[in-house]
Amino acid sequence: MASLNKVMLIGNLTKDPELRYTPSGTAVADFRMAINREWTDKEGEKRSETCFVDIVAWRRQAEVCDQFLSKGSLLYVEGRLQLDTWETPQGERRSKHRVVAERVQFLGGKSAGAPRPAPTEEHRPETPTEGASPTESASPPEEGPAGMPF
Repeated sequence: MASLNKVMLIGNLTKDPELRYTPSGTAVADFRMAINREWTDKEGEKRSETCFVDIVAWRRQAEVCDQFLSKGSLLYVEGRLQLDTWETPQGERRSKHRVVAERVQFLGGKSAGAPRPAPTEEHRPETPTEGASPTESASPPEEGPAGMPF
């Protein structure tokens, strides 16, 4: 039986991408998009809702997203859904869906595609450790308030 795992989103970044490197040196960028939906209800009132989606980009695409995207940037993301699962320090199992970006296209006006300022020395990503296994993947999401991964 055939299956399909494809996601296409247009929305705005809620904050600057966070770039990190796996121990093997692979670039990983995490960011969150806000996707707005507007409609008119039965009574003729305009309604809206916002859906927040976590995105992960890998390798060169991650570095380009970190360099050119910033909070508020309008972008198109095409990718696939991935379920991440982990266990909290208290032993609780957690999971969440996120989109693994296969294509990112910058949209918007004149500032779209303009590079962000370079990070200062204290905010530069760490260089990967030598001798790390190339099959190592990124660590599970960190726990935020109320056990929510961020």
